[in-house]
Amino acid sequence: MNRDASGLAEARHIEFDTIGSTNAEALRRARLGERGPLWITARQQSAGRGRHNRRWISPPGNLYATLLLTDPSPPAVAPQLAFVTGLALHDALAACAAALRPALALKWPNDVLLQGRKLAGILIESETTPFFAAAIGIGVNCASHPTDLPQPTIDLAAAGAPVAPETLLTALGAAMAARLEQWNRGHGFVAIRNQWLERAAGLRQPIRVRLPEGELCGCFEGLDQAGRLLLGHSRGTTAIAAGDVFVSEP
Repeated sequence: MNRDASGLAEARHIEFDTIGSTNAEALRRARLGERGPLWITARQQSAGRGRHNRRWISPPGNLYATLLLTDPSPPAVAPQLAFVTGLALHDALAACAAALRPALALKWPNDVLLQGRKLAGILIESETTPFFAAAIGIGVNCASHPTDLPQPTIDLAAAGAPVAPETLLTALGAAMAARLEQWNRGHGFVAIRNQWLERAAGLRQPIRVRLPEGELCGCFEGLDQAGRLLLGHSRGTTAIAAGDVFVSEP
């Protein structure tokens, strides 16, 4: 069962009680000609997923949302949407739970940390037929968090700042609209990158990056002009386009 709810910052909004995946639904609609901006949310997901098709546990009480955008930018710069979305999510969380703001950080390339533990994740997928469309999936642990992941996790309620998914979505809708305008189809990425780095977890600290071919260790030096992670080590600097980052304990 679903209903077309009121718009979010001039975007339409469709709510589901239960769905397999909000991202999958957004891409299905894009293939049928649906044009964004459109928010798709669900009370729970039966087939939620994260990066590398990892399962995303989706019980009721948390935020499961996807923003479908039509031709948001040239496809080559669309990966920058991870940084745009990370900033918007940070903005929304800080607005809804101001006391937690100092404990929030952005982990490259697509997580939000609270007190060093994973609070939220972002998954961006795209389709090029019949037009270029991006589905920006966002999951936030509002009321509960998984306990069987390799990295520590947390939720807003456990941190002493309960926020309803609906309240967070309203703030997120406004924040995404503002950050997308700032990004301006990629023309404003320098400012986005700089502001993302101001909130980055592990910047100028030792980190590990897990790649398909193994792990690299070094110092997180920043981001290049394309948003790749710059890892400094004894042999120089390596630009990494994708990988799992682990911030070393202080």
